[in-house]
Amino acid sequence: MATSAASNDVFTWSGIDKNGKTTKGEIQASSSAMAKAQLRRQGVKIKSVRKKPKPLFGSGKGKPIKPADIAIFTRQLATMMKAGVPLVQSFDIVAEGLDKQRMRELVTNIKNDVASGSGLAPTLAKHPRYFDDLFCSLIASGESSGTLEVMLDRVATYKEKTEQLKAKIKKAMTYPTAVVVVAIVVTGILLVKVVPQFAETFRSFGSDLPAFTLMVLNISNFVQDWWYIILAGIIAAVFLFREAKLRSVPFAEFLDRTALRLPVVGDIVHDAVVARFSRTLATTFAAGVPLVEALNSTAGAAGNSVYAKAIRQIRDDVTTGTTLYQAVKTTGLFPNMLLQMISIGEESGALDEMLDKVATHYEEQVDNAVDSLSSLMEPVIMSVLGVLVGGLMIAMYLPIFMLGSVI
Repeated sequence: MATSAASNDVFTWSGIDKNGKTTKGEIQASSSAMAKAQLRRQGVKIKSVRKKPKPLFGSGKGKPIKPADIAIFTRQLATMMKAGVPLVQSFDIVAEGLDKQRMRELVTNIKNDVASGSGLAPTLAKHPRYFDDLFCSLIASGESSGTLEVMLDRVATYKEKTEQLKAKIKKAMTYPTAVVVVAIVVTGILLVKVVPQFAETFRSFGSDLPAFTLMVLNISNFVQDWWYIILAGIIAAVFLFREAKLRSVPFAEFLDRTALRLPVVGDIVHDAVVARFSRTLATTFAAGVPLVEALNSTAGAAGNSVYAKAIRQIRDDVTTGTTLYQAVKTTGLFPNMLLQMISIGEESGALDEMLDKVATHYEEQVDNAVDSLSSLMEPVIMSVLGVLVGGLMIAMYLPIFMLGSVI
């Protein structure tokens, strides 16, 4: 039985490998004796084994593991396996090339469990935060069929395509969001620091100020008096929004429905979900996973609750004997191209190939739509900046322009 990661210590070691070369590295074990035993099983002639001092703030000080890290790890492991490198040794090679401490610890823990006799799929299932049910079921299918290296390659391709799709959508949203946030911060600084200076000058004018200028001055006074309440309110609103999205199913469904109805953005979300549906179903079906089970995994990977609910309905219909084409058509959510390709795939027995073509098509559409959205957002962002910053400047200089009439 493998020792749990929580009770393991890290040991640095040096020795001579099977080829007579001097080598060194790190290994996790519950004691120095266990570390030496693991090294002997790997054919290492040990020179020294020392316990590595723990960092001041523990392993939590390292950078967190991201889905992109898992995708890279899967590709590296698939490459090692295809090259004929044994699984346990593949983990060692991959771990040595990792920069993130947490990722290196995760790979080492997996290697130790596999080296002690556990299967790869059950070992990965111990880390659900990084390896979901779909990932584990595909690996289990590869282990049971004796085609682990082929399955790892398919999973790696699936993870890479999925992360590329996520990156495209993030690319579309990051730039405008960053600019709007900067615009709000600049506006806040102007209201707190710049507008009060103009207010001192306006007091000596001796006449009524324009309504627009008075409105900006009132806003400035309000922000100066209650800025801490406004800041706390914004932080609380962001926190409550995130918690409601995670914990409230109706609220999450409302957000997903709203996203689909937004102009331009809704089309990108729709195409991204169709691409993810096609890619996931193609990967699982090609791996020999039964269609009903594949649909269950696809629903979990949909990324949108509206489509996840529809996919679960498709699964239930297929269970009762309905063809996949008819079940997908009944939902009324999926495009005609996908329906036709599913029909052709079912008739020809090449469903996975047809779904893969659909996934590639819609991934390209998302890429093109993101580029178009970025171009469209630039004038909109400039307009927002002009209204916020330019409006404040006009409000402050308007009394100066009217100074002649006061005199």
